[in-house]
Amino acid sequence: MTPRTRRTLLQVIPFGLMWLVFGLIYTLIEKGILGDSPIYPSTGNPYDFSSGLISSLVLTTCTGLMVGLFEVRILNRLFVRRSFGMKIAFKALVYLAIIIAFLIAATTISRAQHFDTHLGDPILWNTAWNFFSSFAFWSVALFIAALMVIASFFSDISDNLGQGVLYHYLTGTYHRPIQEERIFMFLDMKSSTTFAEQLGHVRYFEMLKAYYADLSDSIIDHGGDIYQYVGDEIVVTWTMAEGLRNNNCIRCFFAMRAALAGRSGYYHRTYGLVPTFKAGLHCGNVTTGEIGVIKTDIIFTGDVLNTTARIEALCNGLGVDHLVSEQLARQLAPDPALQAKPLGRVGLRGKDEQVSLFTFEPA
Repeated sequence: MTPRTRRTLLQVIPFGLMWLVFGLIYTLIEKGILGDSPIYPSTGNPYDFSSGLISSLVLTTCTGLMVGLFEVRILNRLFVRRSFGMKIAFKALVYLAIIIAFLIAATTISRAQHFDTHLGDPILWNTAWNFFSSFAFWSVALFIAALMVIASFFSDISDNLGQGVLYHYLTGTYHRPIQEERIFMFLDMKSSTTFAEQLGHVRYFEMLKAYYADLSDSIIDHGGDIYQYVGDEIVVTWTMAEGLRNNNCIRCFFAMRAALAGRSGYYHRTYGLVPTFKAGLHCGNVTTGEIGVIKTDIIFTGDVLNTTARIEALCNGLGVDHLVSEQLARQLAPDPALQAKPLGRVGLRGKDEQVSLFTFEPA
């Protein structure tokens, strides 16, 4: 399974789970209100709790997964440039149309099965119309609309916090600090100060947004997580297993470089310049945990972050666009597409010891 597919599944599955839970809650509330009544009082349509429970759970779960896929693959891309509030409002309107279509289809099919008849039977449509024109229909529509907005809100908040961050908050993964080994990449735009002076603050910020967006797909495709945006710098992290799998961490760098080169025409036309970057990669132990009172965040602490930042700062002096520590380079698998080039031992600013550094070139 590719990192992108796994990411999509992790985004879609919560929709199915939320719909399942809310479907169960609605069915139990309905049972509490109707009791042993064999019909819906408002419409006269037949009611059976046992069959309704099973069909409700199956239908809501499947619908939730489809809605989640629609949200992740279509709506998020369609409204990506909208503000958070506008995004939720537009999605609500789209979902309203989906809700009505869903309820009409589900009710009609359910009634056809119950009466053991075909879709053209007048009796079927008469009972269906009784439901569509009733308060019960609009109460169900309102319930589903609220569920969709909640699910969409959860999805957007999760994306804003970062993939997996909300999950870690809810499960308490890092409520108590833990130690883990991770790979970090510090990626810094070259000549950013000059660009800011040339473009002005507003246009520079617009360019920075486009720059980050163009690098994001490569990070997703190679299993990385964005830890921080620090001005024009991106800090990307991997677990050791994910970063070393298929040499994701170093391949991510080259994929980002290729993605930016492929967009060079756009940057030249729009901003009169083409951004480039340099990067440092290193691995080591960090302590990970939640911190803060007024604003809570999940942070990494450890010498590996300081070392990675200092490795990245050496790129210009050594005349390369990326540097990899020996500690990480030795753990990468042999790659027929890349060739490691040793650069010797170099001292790091503020540190007594020297580190051996490598850069990689296409084979």
